[in-house]
Amino acid sequence: MKFWEDLKAKAEWCYGTVSVRTLLKTCLTDGTMAMLWYRLMQSASHWKLFPLAMIFNKGNAIFCQCIIGRSAEFGRRFVIIHSQGIVINGSVIAGDDIKIEHQVTIGAERNVSPKLGSDIFIGAGAKIIGPVEIGSHTKIGANAVVVKDVESYTTVGGIPARVLRVHHENPSVKQEAVTRSVDDPILYPRQKGSVL
Repeated sequence: MKFWEDLKAKAEWCYGTVSVRTLLKTCLTDGTMAMLWYRLMQSASHWKLFPLAMIFNKGNAIFCQCIIGRSAEFGRRFVIIHSQGIVINGSVIAGDDIKIEHQVTIGAERNVSPKLGSDIFIGAGAKIIGPVEIGSHTKIGANAVVVKDVESYTTVGGIPARVLRVHHENPSVKQEAVTRSVDDPILYPRQKGSVL
């Protein structure tokens, strides 16, 4: 069952280990009930039990303040760290190992929603809007507004979101991003007396 994998992934994220104790603590943390409601809704939709899927959807909205569209597809190990204020469009498609903080919006623009890869962390208050693709192994900073594609192995932040860091796993992208961003006064402001 996908929820069991979700629960273990959240225990690992929150407590650094998976044990009976950390699993029990995880069950009582904020966001876990929203994960359960989502997986129940996803299963009901898969079996074409649409009235039941609607009930699970409304339960998530009422009890967890988390709105996830009935057709939204998230892969394995989906973690909602805090559920309050999350809004996710029903046409969002995402891979495995997605971790979401509170107040996140993943929304459509002109009926086109974002597509997310795998192994992505989305910080509190971040907004991902429109026909954008978020590459795998990325981090979206708190309160970032993402309106353009994000390459794999990067960390982005700001309004609008810009590349803040490129991870070492993808050296070709790293070199390009460093070259592109060193002259950026927003990312690297020059200090008085700087030799640059």
